[in-house]
Amino acid sequence: MSRAFVRESEGGEAFEDLPDRSISPHHLVTPAGLARMDSEIESLEKRLSEAQLRDDKAEVARLSRDLRYWSARRVSAEVVPPPTDTSHVRFGAEVTFEREDGRRQTYRIVGEDEADPAKGSLSYVSPLAQALMGKEVGDTVTVGPGQAEIVSITL
Repeated sequence: MSRAFVRESEGGEAFEDLPDRSISPHHLVTPAGLARMDSEIESLEKRLSEAQLRDDKAEVARLSRDLRYWSARRVSAEVVPPPTDTSHVRFGAEVTFEREDGRRQTYRIVGEDEADPAKGSLSYVSPLAQALMGKEVGDTVTVGPGQAEIVSITL
């Protein structure tokens, strides 16, 4: 194992000194995303306190790194209110499109930290979300190697 990020504590126990997580310059979040961020920070603070009581240096290092990340993201978060109309695809809207092979897919356009394509949410900076933004029902967009038509936009 590389020893590049490993420190010995006074007791001789080794633990990893983890580098900070990269922080994206993209800061938009939905109100639900902000609430999840607050919940994550609260959970990390509690788990960090417990790890400190156990003197679990590796866990303290990992949780401290994650808490720094989420705290920085929380400070820079820009909450975007839910859209009020469905005339165009915009941040926070849910869009359904039909691919050339007949498959229908539905995604909500959300912030980076909220995105989970497997659960139906896309980051607003993803290529697919960028292709969809500003479009209307009936518009066609390039999706991978093919085309897809927007069939609905909901709130």
